[in-house]
Amino acid sequence: MQISDLQQVKQKFGIIGNDSELNRAIDIAVQVSSTDLSVLITGESGVGKENFSKIIHQYSRRKNNSFIAVNCGAIPEGTIDSELFGHEKGSFTGAVNDRKGYFEYADGGTIFLDEVGELPLTTQARLLRVLEVGEFIRVGASKVQKTNVRVIAATNINILDAIKKGKFREDLYYRLNTIPIHIPSLRERKGDIHLLFRKFAADFAEKYQMPPVRLTEDAQHLLINYSWPGNIRQLKNITEQISIIEQNREVSKDILLHYIPQEETDKLPTLFNGETSGQTFNSEREILYQVLFDMKRDINELRSLVKTLMNGGEVPANWQMPNSTVYTPTHQPTATDIYAPANNSSITGIKNNATHIEDTEEFIDETLSLDDNEKNMIAKALKKHHGKRRAAAEELKISERTLYRKIIKYGLED
Repeated sequence: MQISDLQQVKQKFGIIGNDSELNRAIDIAVQVSSTDLSVLITGESGVGKENFSKIIHQYSRRKNNSFIAVNCGAIPEGTIDSELFGHEKGSFTGAVNDRKGYFEYADGGTIFLDEVGELPLTTQARLLRVLEVGEFIRVGASKVQKTNVRVIAATNINILDAIKKGKFREDLYYRLNTIPIHIPSLRERKGDIHLLFRKFAADFAEKYQMPPVRLTEDAQHLLINYSWPGNIRQLKNITEQISIIEQNREVSKDILLHYIPQEETDKLPTLFNGETSGQTFNSEREILYQVLFDMKRDINELRSLVKTLMNGGEVPANWQMPNSTVYTPTHQPTATDIYAPANNSSITGIKNNATHIEDTEEFIDETLSLDDNEKNMIAKALKKHHGKRRAAAEELKISERTLYRKIIKYGLED
C-alpha cells in the first residue's frame, strides 16, 4: 500500500500512529477486504480492534449493506443463541413473538463478533455451521435458514490456550483464523504514545473550549514508559481527566503521577545503605541477595577487626562500624565495643582473655523477612530526610503515594 493511501485510511477511521506493526495490520485489513474470507483480529483490550473490522467492511463489496457489531461477552449465556440466530414464539419463557437474530439482519453484510472467545461451546457449534455452509436454525424452530454473512471475529484472549483447556473449539478457530490480523498493544508502540496524547489533548481542548494540555520532558518520559494495560482507551480517558481537572496547562511528572494508576507489582524500596541507594532492584530475590551480601560483608569486617585487636594491632583511623559509628585513633574499640550489625547478626565466642575466637558464621541469627527489612529501610529514609516524604520517596525510588501507603501499613506515621 502506498504511503498516501495508508494515511488516507488512518484519517478516515481515526487511527493515529506510525508503528510498523500497526501499518502492516492496516495493510492486511485493506487487502483482505475484497474477499469474503473470515478474519480473526487479535490484540489486548482497548487497542481498537473494532476499527479494523470497519476498515474491512467499508473497503469490501458489502459496504452498502448492514454492518452489525456484537459484544459476545456482554450477552448472557442463556440468550446468546437467541440474539445471534433468533427464536420462534413460545420456544422459551418470555418468547412471546418470533424474533430475527443478528445473522438474519446482517444478511448480505458483515457481522463483527467481538470477544468471540467468550461464546459458550453450544453457540460455537452453531457458529461453525454458519461458517461452513451458511446455514442456521432459530431457537425452537426446525426450519433451516440460509444467510450470506461475512464474519469478522476478535478476541483479547489466547485462543490456543482456550483450546487446550477445552473452552474453545479447535475447528471453529481454524475457520475463523483464515486471515489473522494482530493489533500491537500501546506499550509496543512507544513512539506513538505521545503522539496519541497530543491528539487527544487537542480534541478535548476543542470540545471543552480550553487550551490544550502539554507535558514537560519528565512527564513525557513517564507517559512513554508506563505499561498502559488499558491501551488507547486508558490513555484517552487519562488525557480527558487531565484536560478537565488541571488548571495549569503544563503537566509535570508529579502531576501526571496522580492520574496514572499504581501498578500491582510495586517495586520495593532499594535503600540499604549509602553504597546501594542509587541501585535499582528488579525483584524481591535481588533485594534478598543484597541483604545477604551486606550481612556477610559486615561480619567479615567485624571478624577482621577482632583478629586485629587480639593480635595487638590498632584499628585504622576513621574505621566505620556497620551502624555508621566512626572510631578515631582517640577511641580504640575493645572487645566490649563489638556488637551485632543492624541486620541482627550476633557475634559470639570472644573470651575475656582474648585468646580464642570462634567462627562467627556458625552463630548468625538471621532475620530475613522482606517486610521487616522494608519497614527498616522506610524508617531509615524518613529519619534521614527529617520526615519529608517526597525526599524519602525519591531516595527509595518509589512514588510518594506508595510510600504513604507503606507508612500506614507499618505504623510509621509518627
